[in-house]
Amino acid sequence: MKIAIGAIIGAAIGFAVGYFGKCTSGACPLTSNPIPAALFGGLFGAIIASGKY
Repeated sequence: MKIAIGAIIGAAIGFAVGYFGKCTSGACPLTSNPIPAALFGGLFGAIIASGKY
């Protein structure tokens, strides 16, 4: 349960960074698109919530 909550929180933060952190040059694909940023944030949140980093 703790890992799922961490993944959800991480995905929400990643989505917000991807949505509001627009890159004018297009050279930063992770922070300029909300979906990949949410996926990366969810993965990172799950890893941190698991405590095995």
